[in-house]
Parts: sequence; structure tokens; C-alpha cells
Amino acid sequence: MPETSAPPDEPVTADSSPVPPGRPPARPDTGSGPAHDPRLAAERVLPLRHPWRWVLTAVVVVLAAQFAHGLVSNPFYQWDRFAYWFFRPVVLDGLVITLEVAALSAVAGLIGGVVLALCRLSPNPVLRSASWVYIWLLRSVPLIVVLLFLYNFSALYRTLSLGVPFGPAFFRFDESRLATDMVVAVVGLSLNEAAYAAEVVRSGVLSVDQGQHEAASALGLPRGFQFRRIVFPQALRVIVPTYVNQLIGLVKSTSLVFYVSLLDLFGTVQSLGSTYPGDIVPLLLVATFWYIVLTSAVSVVQFYVERHYSRGALRTLPLTPLQKIRSAIRSARARIAVGAGI
Repeated sequence: MPETSAPPDEPVTADSSPVPPGRPPARPDTGSGPAHDPRLAAERVLPLRHPWRWVLTAVVVVLAAQFAHGLVSNPFYQWDRFAYWFFRPVVLDGLVITLEVAALSAVAGLIGGVVLALCRLSPNPVLRSASWVYIWLLRSVPLIVVLLFLYNFSALYRTLSLGVPFGPAFFRFDESRLATDMVVAVVGLSLNEAAYAAEVVRSGVLSVDQGQHEAASALGLPRGFQFRRIVFPQALRVIVPTYVNQLIGLVKSTSLVFYVSLLDLFGTVQSLGSTYPGDIVPLLLVATFWYIVLTSAVSVVQFYVERHYSRGALRTLPLTPLQKIRSAIRSARARIAVGAGI
């Protein structure tokens, strides 16, 4: 029988573990590699300096501090009178009228804007042209002119009728009785708001990918169902931020209804300022703060509506203010625990 030679001894590493065949044994670390170069270890990576950013920050902080100090220390503002007028029933009554006018005009304006946008997107040339003319005209005329024209509408048409054109009238309306101050304000603001809302809605509809329309048509879905369930929900992601800006402008535009004899928040403040001339500045501050409260409430609603319609478009929804506070508290507790060595 021929003798068989024993297999050679397998090389081992420093920890006596066998090295797989075909792999050279590891060399001991001598500390001479680039990771252990003392010259590299001695160098530090310095962050990029932004001196002008800190200068601008200091300027902003100083200006803000001076502004706050002026608000608190300047006796001209009469904060005691501001506190007296802020919750007075007459001011709150004007605030309620402002809310009513803004809410009714926002709803009517949005409905009118959707109808006008659909007419502009319609293949019918008559509807498309009429919608374009309406939007062009109402966006060209100042809102105060529209309100004053409607306020004096009874001088042009004392009665309104519904019937056959150039023929008998079936129903007649007394315009002077129908056109109350509230109706004139709501109609004027709604007509103006619809012209702007139409372009907002149209831009949102056009932002939806064309493939969505083609896929819905390939499924044989009715056009109305396509718009309600597929196109419009996706368009709202674009419509909501822009239209909320319109709502904020609408809330501030309600101050113009004072010129059609409707005493809203601004009209009430103006009337009280005429009666109490020494309280003009506190009353203007009262109106300013209430408008800030209203627009801030609209902005909060905007955040949650945008967050709702961003589902499916964003991987992670933005945190709500309450969630941000909880996250900050958890982070602070974690840092404290690490510092205490727990």
C-alpha cells in the first residue's frame, strides 16, 4: 500500500483561529497605517464659520427687543383702555358679524369658484368664454367698488323679475327689501372671492397627473365620479394652501363692509373711535389683535387639512404641535438620563 502524506498544518492567526484555504494570514497591526498616523490624529475638522449670520441674528434680536419694550413702556398705547375694550359686548357683536360674513362668503365663494373652474375647463366654448370674462372682470374691479355698486343697485333696478326674456315676468322681487346690508356684504365678497377661487381650483385640477384622468377613463368611470373621487381629492393638495391664503385675505377684506353700513369688527371700532376720540389707538389695537386671532385660527385649520390630504404623498406626516412638544420632552429626558449616567 502506498503511504499517504499527512495534510499540511493550517496556518493560524494571532487568536489561534484557522485561516480558510486560499486566504493569506492576517498581518499584525503595527500602528503604521493611515488610521494611526499621528499627524492626522492631531488635526481637527473645524466647522465652517458664518459670522454674518450671527451678526444678522444679533440685529434681529435687538430690534425685536426694542419693539417689545416700546409696546410695553410707551404710554401712548394705553393698554389699560385696550383691556377695557377687548371683551366689551359691542366689540364682540361686531366680531360675530365679521365671522358670519367671512364664513358665508367663503362657502359661497368656494362653490362659485368650483363652478367657474369647471366652466373654464369645459369643452363648451360658451361656458369657457363666459367664465373667463367673469373672472377677468371681477379680478379687475376693486372690491370696494363692487360693494358700493351693489349697495346702490336699487337705484338702477328697483325690482327684479324672473320670466321669459323680452316677455311676461312670472315672479317679481323688491330689490330694496332683499338687499339688506348683510346680503350686500355677503354677495359682494362672494362674487369677488369666486373669481379668485376659480383660478385656485383650476390650477389644482391641472396639477393632477394626466395619467390619473386616462386611468379613470379607461375604467369607464363617469366624469362626475372621476372628478369627485379621483381628481378633486388629489387637487386639494395644491388647492388648500393657496385657498387658505385667500381665506385670510377674505377675513381682512370684511373690514370694507363698513362702507355699506354694516358694523362689523372694524366698523364698530371706527364708530367707537368717533365717539371716544381719546381711545382711537387702543380700539385699533383691539381690532388688530382680533384679526390676528382669526387669521391664526384659519392657519391652524390649514395645517391639519394639509396634513390630512398629504397622506399617500409623503412618507412621514408632519408632526402636530402637540407631538413636537412630546418629542422635545422625550429628547430632554433622554439627555438628562445620559448625563446622569442612568
